[in-house]
Amino acid sequence: MYTVMGITGQVGGAIARALLKDGKKVRGIVRDKAKAAAWEKEGVELVVALGESEADLEAAFDGAEGVFAMVPPYFAPAAGYPEAQAVASALRQAIEATRPGRAVYLSSVGAHQQKGLGLITQCHILEQELARLSFPNAFIRAAWFMENFQWDVVSARDQGVIAAFLDPLDRPFPMVATDDIGRLAAKTLQQDWTGNRYLELEGPRRYSQLDAAETFSRLLNRPVTANRIPREKWAAIFEGLGTAPDRTAPRIEMLDAFNSGWIDFEGTGTEQVRGTRTLEEVFGELIGKAG
Repeated sequence: MYTVMGITGQVGGAIARALLKDGKKVRGIVRDKAKAAAWEKEGVELVVALGESEADLEAAFDGAEGVFAMVPPYFAPAAGYPEAQAVASALRQAIEATRPGRAVYLSSVGAHQQKGLGLITQCHILEQELARLSFPNAFIRAAWFMENFQWDVVSARDQGVIAAFLDPLDRPFPMVATDDIGRLAAKTLQQDWTGNRYLELEGPRRYSQLDAAETFSRLLNRPVTANRIPREKWAAIFEGLGTAPDRTAPRIEMLDAFNSGWIDFEGTGTEQVRGTRTLEEVFGELIGKAG
């Protein structure tokens, strides 16, 4: 039996589907069973647990052959990232107490860096805390999610434009589909190893913002352009999306780090993995879901 944290999300859901396809038993961690009723119909055991609760996590991890864990996405964290600190600490204590066979964690490209990461600091905190365990750990350092472009589908379809925060527009950035993350995590959970592993995962090739616009153009059968959003407008845009004015800085720092090249894969001492899903495949699905 494998315990999957975040089963109602894109990555956790992809891992659960891959494990079920392999004929494995899955226990899913949720905050609200009602929102995960479809998983129960698939034979998944659901347990309610808070990521920052050591007791909840111990109950969820008890008897598991392997565990997938992550820091939930906090897009507007408090200063010092206390949310990530609390989850990482609870995970370490729960894993120490229950000692499942192995654990796989969702991390991020660039998480090996000590500073200047913005939101990705939360993955750095996770790695630093859990790597302290004398235990089979695997950290999947995933590239920029291709699914992040879901927010551009409507504007691409209706207005022929996507908002580009990554810059320059023609620079290829590492990207990956969440299905590829799920398949790698499920595969890794069923392997045996010792110590800490760092798996750096990206798609079959790197994509630029111009590539994204061109892909939308082909699929939507209309011209689509990438509109570079000036940095001085970022804070106001994020505030308009509901972020408090004093909490926009981590998101801006992360984008600056991508654009400067500071956030990239470590390479040395890591395992390099390539996914198979292309930007065109993912965009096709996103467009279909948008209706």
